[in-house]
Amino acid sequence: MWQAQVFTLYPEVFPGPLSKGLYGKALSNNLWKLKVVNIRDAADDKHKTVDDTPYGGGSGMLLKADVLAKSLDENKNESERILYLSPKGKKFDQNLAKELANEKSLSLICGHFEGVDERILSTRNIEEISIGDYVLSGGESAAYVVIDSILRLLPGVLGNENSKLDETFENGLLEYPQYTKPQIWEEKAVPDVLLSGDHNKIKHWRLSQSEAITRVRRPDLWENSNYQLQLCAWQLFLHIFQQ
Repeated sequence: MWQAQVFTLYPEVFPGPLSKGLYGKALSNNLWKLKVVNIRDAADDKHKTVDDTPYGGGSGMLLKADVLAKSLDENKNESERILYLSPKGKKFDQNLAKELANEKSLSLICGHFEGVDERILSTRNIEEISIGDYVLSGGESAAYVVIDSILRLLPGVLGNENSKLDETFENGLLEYPQYTKPQIWEEKAVPDVLLSGDHNKIKHWRLSQSEAITRVRRPDLWENSNYQLQLCAWQLFLHIFQQ
């Protein structure tokens, strides 16, 4: 069973949306587990102080290394990967989600204030992960994003396992447009090819749409997709030539 362990100053916000729909059902059926740790419980003073001013001056406060370290040491699992959700971190993407879905358990630290004491990151082998180039007031919403993207990859969580195969990023392209009933809505009709019943034509139409959308909206993905296609073609050529 895959487990997410969240370290936060606001434990009451979990499981939140993760308790609804398919994820909530999967949680009830023990397909995954969520443990929420209140970082403040590790503070030793009577005021339960978790933050302090940064050395060298500057605005804001930092999470104290000693408090966070105690919280981690008392709760983390052996050999478990620990992620600190931070705008300075490595960009979180679908490939990383797949990688983390293969872990037995994962710990996520939800930061607040101006961040954490740098020493905690190196002494506890913590990975910094960013969900995008923007700043949030805290890491809780980022934790939702990371856990959400992983849960849908776990066996048995989604109702239709095949729905994951043609999604955005799965083949290096953005997903093609999709339509449902009514066939005509506000004078706009569903593309004829989708009504043809010709699965080969539909497949090629969807691929061409994905390629066109990716070229316009995400040229970075398009360049990488082209590189991968060229690499596969070159490897195939070498294989044939060597035979």
